[in-house]
Amino acid sequence: MTITNLSLLYSIKIKIFTIFLSFFTFCVIAQSDTSTNNFWNNVEFGGGFGLNFGDGYFSTAISPNALYRFSPYIATGVGLNFSYSQQKDFFKSTVLGASVIGLFNPYEVVQISTEFEQLHVRRNFNQNFVSNPDDDYWYPALFIGLGYSSNNVTIGLRYDVLYDKDKSIYSEAWMPFVRFYF
Repeated sequence: MTITNLSLLYSIKIKIFTIFLSFFTFCVIAQSDTSTNNFWNNVEFGGGFGLNFGDGYFSTAISPNALYRFSPYIATGVGLNFSYSQQKDFFKSTVLGASVIGLFNPYEVVQISTEFEQLHVRRNFNQNFVSNPDDDYWYPALFIGLGYSSNNVTIGLRYDVLYDKDKSIYSEAWMPFVRFYF
């Protein structure tokens, strides 16, 4: 497949996912009783933070997010993503983006998730040491996940169905995850 065909395929998959998530969210909202539910009582906050450093290497990441829990079984939310990495005399990388997540708990301890990320990636390489051209592009990721939940923590595995080994900021399509919401 050509790059144009892949871009068109990704675009179609993203639109279908967005329409499905919007319809699903609308249906759930329409069925909720807003007179007895206080909006802020159903909001949960969470996210992640990462810090990594070593001999000439530094990396940090922060990804705050918020969920609205429609019921004990269904939640949806949004998040922001930021990461910065640099290897001395080699490269600098900045990633900034947003995500939409949907969670479904068919049983108390089982969580099924879908998450769409749209990330802007900027990588600058030191041309004295590396012949790679600098990168500046948008990258979509669509994750389908399955996890084990206990109270406000979920541990699981997710898969990026749009994974592109040449453009993804992730090394593999399969990734473990840990989610905390309060």
